[in-house]
Amino acid sequence: MQSRDYPLAGPEWVPPPDQQNRTPRRAQRWMGFAGAGTLIAVGYMDPGNWATAIAGGARYGYTLLSVVLLSSVMALLLQWLAARVGLVTGRDLAQLSRSQYSRRTSLALWGLCEIAIIACDLAEIIGSAVALQLLFGLSLPVGVVLAGALAFAMLGLQGFGQRRLEGAVAALILLTAGCFAAQLALANPDWGAAAAGLRPRSEIVAQAGMLWLATGILGATVMPHNLYLHSALLRMRGETMPERTPAAMQRALRTTQWDTTLSLGFAFVINAALLILAAAVFHASGNTSVESLGDAHKLLAPLLGNQWAGVMFAVALLACGLNSTVTATLAGQVTMEGFLNLRMKPWQRALITRALALVPALLIVGHGGEAQTTNSLIFSQVVLSLQLPFAVIPLVRFAGDAKLMGQWRVRGVLLATAWLIAGAIVALNGVLLWQTLSGRG
Repeated sequence: MQSRDYPLAGPEWVPPPDQQNRTPRRAQRWMGFAGAGTLIAVGYMDPGNWATAIAGGARYGYTLLSVVLLSSVMALLLQWLAARVGLVTGRDLAQLSRSQYSRRTSLALWGLCEIAIIACDLAEIIGSAVALQLLFGLSLPVGVVLAGALAFAMLGLQGFGQRRLEGAVAALILLTAGCFAAQLALANPDWGAAAAGLRPRSEIVAQAGMLWLATGILGATVMPHNLYLHSALLRMRGETMPERTPAAMQRALRTTQWDTTLSLGFAFVINAALLILAAAVFHASGNTSVESLGDAHKLLAPLLGNQWAGVMFAVALLACGLNSTVTATLAGQVTMEGFLNLRMKPWQRALITRALALVPALLIVGHGGEAQTTNSLIFSQVVLSLQLPFAVIPLVRFAGDAKLMGQWRVRGVLLATAWLIAGAIVALNGVLLWQTLSGRG
């Protein structure tokens, strides 16, 4: 996709005369840049989150709630940087990587991003298949095929306009929130213990099993392909700005910041609710070995004393799986266009991604059984975490580059914090690899 050739947003730029007096109303400005955060938030509520949160909550209670919080804070800052870079430069993260790095490096970054997208899509297919099995009694292989078909139906809404798609996504998010609110009301968690779980503990890094799940939560929360997608969504919306004066850019950045903060704040609430539910229902009752989505579904109704608890669980899981399909497909589309300068229709891109994820998904559900299905979901999130540095480091570098960002470059404490987050991600992955290779995982 070729972006409009705006000059870099330095202080010296002045809009053409025919644009200087075109000032949209406040509501129009808000609607022009709001909504991108909704699509991004979807990626933070995919079925992979369910597997890591349920396993973490059942096994360790509220302890890993601090990881969910820290991961969400990291995600908020990184997504804000991605949106800022796309809006200011008029180029997304993939396009900037292609222009700033050698061809070999940019192709390597694209390949790593594709691996992350396939891993994410694998989690979405398996998660949706499990939800269909829980709701309708379908076999997992049939559910996998049906989940692939539902993905195309969801993406078909884009033919009626981007806002229609965003509206459908928002409706499914609200459905998910309603299901969790009802389940938490039934579970009656220990909110004091949950608040204490927000405090980080050293045992999370020291204990191999806990670190494995913590890394999975990080990968399920901060997704590399979401950074590419967010920058592309704001790049495209920036192209429709009627004016690009410093004042107009400041308004657009402020609106984007609110949109990102509110959307990812809501995603944090959903992810925290998942872990709190597992801790309150499974860990508190001594069912600390609950890891599979199927076991969680079976135990919810008897433990909560409500026959609808399991149904709400499955409905929310299916809604998250369908929503996440949109994010992964759009991310694959923009990264392919950005890195390879190759345009592809959404359904074609979805077909490629689903084909690459469908075969391993069928093998997993056909031969691995339910336990292997859950392990695969957690493993897919660890893969996402391992890919993170290859998206985060270029992003932080571009955000702080004065030549690219002009007066809008990130600096000072914010830039230092961004580099600190990048270093923490690298360090956490390094410890995980060391534990795995040394046989301590």
